[in-house]
This record gives sequence, C-alpha cells and structure tokens, in this order.
Amino acid sequence: MCGICGYYSFKKEISSKNILEMNKAIQHRGPDDEGFWLSDGSAGTSFSGEDSTQKIKEIFPVLNEENSQLALGFRRLSILDLSEKGHQPMLSDNGKITITFNGEIYNFKKLRKELEDLGYQFKSSSDTEVILKSYEEWGTEMFARFDGMFAIALIDLNKSKIILARDRVGLKPLFYYKNKAIILWASEIKSLLKNEYLNPEINWQGVYTNFLFQTTLAPETCFKGVFSLEPASFMTVDLNDFTMTKEFYWNFPTSKNNISEEEAVLKIDRLLSQSVQEQLYADVPVASMMSGGIDSTLITAQSKPYKDDVNAFTIAYPFSEDEIRNASLVAEKIKIPHHIKKVSDDEILNQLIENIQHFEEPYSSLEVLMNAAEYAKNLGFKVVLSGNGADELFAGYSHSLKLDKWLLMKNFNFVRNFIFTKDDFSQKVKNYFSQDYMFDFFRQSQVGMKLLQAKNVFKKEFYNQINPNLKQFHLSETKDYNGLFEYDMKYSLSSHHVFRDDLSAMKYGVEFRYPYLSNALIDFVLALPENLRFNGIQNKPLLRRVAQKYLPSEVLNMPKRGFSFPLAYFIKNDKKIQNFISENLESLKKRNFFNSEIIDDWWKNQKDEYGYVKIWQLVTFELWYQKYFENQ
Repeated sequence: MCGICGYYSFKKEISSKNILEMNKAIQHRGPDDEGFWLSDGSAGTSFSGEDSTQKIKEIFPVLNEENSQLALGFRRLSILDLSEKGHQPMLSDNGKITITFNGEIYNFKKLRKELEDLGYQFKSSSDTEVILKSYEEWGTEMFARFDGMFAIALIDLNKSKIILARDRVGLKPLFYYKNKAIILWASEIKSLLKNEYLNPEINWQGVYTNFLFQTTLAPETCFKGVFSLEPASFMTVDLNDFTMTKEFYWNFPTSKNNISEEEAVLKIDRLLSQSVQEQLYADVPVASMMSGGIDSTLITAQSKPYKDDVNAFTIAYPFSEDEIRNASLVAEKIKIPHHIKKVSDDEILNQLIENIQHFEEPYSSLEVLMNAAEYAKNLGFKVVLSGNGADELFAGYSHSLKLDKWLLMKNFNFVRNFIFTKDDFSQKVKNYFSQDYMFDFFRQSQVGMKLLQAKNVFKKEFYNQINPNLKQFHLSETKDYNGLFEYDMKYSLSSHHVFRDDLSAMKYGVEFRYPYLSNALIDFVLALPENLRFNGIQNKPLLRRVAQKYLPSEVLNMPKRGFSFPLAYFIKNDKKIQNFISENLESLKKRNFFNSEIIDDWWKNQKDEYGYVKIWQLVTFELWYQKYFENQ
C-alpha cells in the first residue's frame, strides 16, 4: 500500500534533508501522495512534500530545511479512501498521537463498528484512522486484533514513546538501525542508507546465511547494524532515556482440534472463501495472479462470486507452457478475462542489473515477480491476489515429502565420521549425514551453498568474522512435520518469499495480497491434527481436496513447480549471460573477499542446476555490492 520511514535523534536535532532523502528513496512505493511530520518530542508539525497532491499542499506547508529530533515520512499508494482524508502521517484529534502505516487491515470495518459503539467518531473511511482510534482504546493490545498485513510506526507524545510493529507473518517489511544517538526505521533498507548517521558496512554473518539459505535469516540483514523487525512483534523506544523493548503479540497455537478430514475440508473452503472476499475489497481495480498451479487458480476461482469484474493474468516464460494452458483452462471455466504476458530472454537481460539491485541482498534467482508487477501496473491493476503462503501452510514443498526418510536416516549420522575421501560423491554423502537438527534438514532443502562450500569460498579473514554455529536461528526443533512447518513459515515465507514479493510489487506501486494467510485460516490449519495436514506421500493433501470442487483435473494433477525463470538453462545456453557472469566474477575476485581459485573451479565445472545457483549467488553479491557500497 505505501512506504514509511522515520527517525529519532536522541541527542540533538538534525536536518530534515534526512527525512526528505529517506522518503525519496522509496517513492516507487507510493506515487500518489507524500507527507511528513516533525517534532521536538513535545509537539509536532505536519508538512507536505513536492509529490503531495495539490489539496494537501494547500493544507500543509511544503517541507524544506527544518531541524528536529523526530521525523516521519510517508509515501502513499491509494487503495482505500482515495481522498485526502486518508493522507498520512495521520494525527489524533488532540495532535499527540501520530501514525504512519503500510498495509491493509482487512477486518477494519468490524473494528470500526466496535469503536463507534464505544463512542468514537471517524472523519475518513480509511483503515489508518481505525488503527489510530484502536490505539487510543486498546493500546498495543490492538495488534493482536488486526487481521491483515502491516508495518506501523506510531509516535505517542503523551507517553513519550515510539512504537514500531509488524503483522503476524511479516507480509509487510520494516527495517531499523539503532546506535547510542539515533534510531532509524523504513520499509526498505535503501531508505535507511540515505540518513547521515548510517554508513553501510557488510554484515558477513548475514551474507553467510544468505549463501546457505538463498535468503538472509531474519532478523539479520546483510548490512551491519540493520535489522528486520520480527513478524508478530512490536518494539517500543522511550523518548526520554532511549531504552528499547520488544514484545511478541502472537505465536503459533499449540492446541489441536479433534476433527475429521471431511469437516476440515469444508471449514478450509469456507475460511478461504471468506479471506478472498475480504481481500478483494478495494477502491481500485483488482486482479489475480495465476501461475497455473493449484494455489493461485483456486483463489482466482473463489474470487468470481464476490467480484464479477475480477481479472486474471499469467506470466509466461520459457518452459511454462503447462502453466499457461492450465491457467487459461481455469479462466475459461469461470469466465473471467485472462491476460498473458510473455517474458523473453532479452527482456530479462535488459532489466537484469536494475531488478537484482532493487533487492537489498544477494539473490539467487531471476525474478519473474517484477515482470508480473510491472504487467499488472500496465494493465491498470493496483491490487493483485497472490497464492503465496499455501505451500507453507499446507505442506506444499517437495522437501516435506523427504522428511520421514530423513528422520529415519539421521539415526545413522555417525557414518560421517568414517568418510575420509574427498570426491564429490563422498562429500555429498558426508553432507547428508551431517544434518543433526531439523534446522539442518531445512537448510539442505534450500539448494544454496553447502556448509563446506560456503566455508571454502570465503577468504579466511572474512570467514573469521562469521559464527558458523547458527543455533540462535533454531526454533522448537520438534521431530515431526510441525517442526519443519515452523522453519517454512519463519525462514521460507517471512524471510524470503514475502520479502521478495513486497520489493517486486512495490517497485511498480502494486500491492500483492495473500488470502491463504488470513488469521482465521492460519489458526484453524495449525490446530489440525498432523496426519490431516501432512501425509508424507502427496504435497498439499488437504488443499487438493478443497480444490476438487473448483478446478479441472489438469490443474490438480500438475507436478509442483516454482514460479521462476529457468535460471540454469538460461546460464547454460545464453552466451550473453555467460559473458555477463564472467565479467562480474572477475570484478568480484579483485575485491579479495572470496577465494579466486574456488570461484574459477565452480564456474568451469558446472555439474547440475545447483552449481549454477552457487555461481549466481556470487554474481548477485557483486551486483549488490556495486549498488550499495560503490554507487551510493
């Protein structure tokens, strides 16, 4: 929906050039309006910006150079209440509470009715005002009431507090940096880097986890001192003594329901339909992004009864013919307009550097979602329904089908102590029998670098800055599917997929929404007996049962495939991309972060698609470094 940023300089006032530059860095997130709020800690003043609407400029002066300790910046993508009444930063009636908010609260109408019954009056029809009034009534207990996606920055001058918060599963990002003099926060790291107090430095620990997992494990980032606020948490900063506390307002429920499979299927169908209905609500056109698999086609099929003018679109890339055919089948069956965008090799190449560098960490695939967001924008859609979250919630990943075998084979992990040969096969076997924890099993499934590969590629002086013992990232470690589910939700979904989704969509001022990740659906599925959620034989067994009512057999029986460009094929067969890789690897070697002989060996001796992933991780590290450390 939007982009937010802000800072509190504890020791002295600083120039508003900081907030102006921070806000400008995320202007792509909100092309429709912008706003600012500055404060000395006791009272605040609202300002417009160069990109504010004309009406807002008539109400508030345009911010030029001012000094202040507190500052909020906001970029607006208008989805609900398109009028100036939805403008942010939004203030309480007494001017003592100010909020900036990125996201959507899907149950805001219900909450508004509760608040109206308590005597509150509203000036707008926005969910932002509902959050503001909710805080006045319930304080931080309001976060547990919200069903939606959100990143919130709230200043309470009455209580001298800053409150930063994120939704349950981290659908909307919020990054922060704090030292003894200042705290900064923003929707994207590139905004933080525009503040005078932050000079970017590499966090090698973050890079290490990025290489192992194809994403940096939150709350770490690849920038030293920059952290991701964890999902389902809120952080409070005291304006008087600059102390900081963090609390979690939700965790995975542990109680189980005794329910039959038939009852579970009916309830999931109903809850998913309700979620789709709620998330279709917008004051702008809505489309559904269909990849041709079960997840996205199911929510598209469930959309039609609630929004007759809903559209669907599909991104076509090499070898995606089955997906296109299945998506078209569903669109024809439910009689909705279906748009298809073919993405060519040349198109990917032309946007390659810009798209990779938009991500704020090394990234190990070629991103099709940016093409999807750009296409949605060109079609006139600001809101797009996504099937993301279904794989995590319903055991959709192929690695889940290997879980039972691993739980058996880990009893023989002592075998690794008797493997002394160094050939590739021996190293693979040794690596397999080195998975002692569910965390290791999850890591192995992410097809990034293996432990020994990551260790060998770093120069010793940089590897010595890394703690390879990653136990701080371990979760409950239960020896069943639920243990794997926790890793899929926290590190596959929250640290990786929705982070990728947000940056891809908001680059083009488009909002992705996730019907599979409503509060009610998550709570219900998590309370089901494990044998209903996971059978070890077929992925997404429950969701398949739900989908039988809506989808043709061609979709139901299609093998699981990721929604991404065929990276390995592209690298293996395209001379231009091969030259591009060679040039960037040569540049990377000159930096002396990594061992050149290892890089050369990996590039010259590609054996499988995972070998190409390792190379691409190094290339994207080089592009990330160029963007954030050379071109600032």
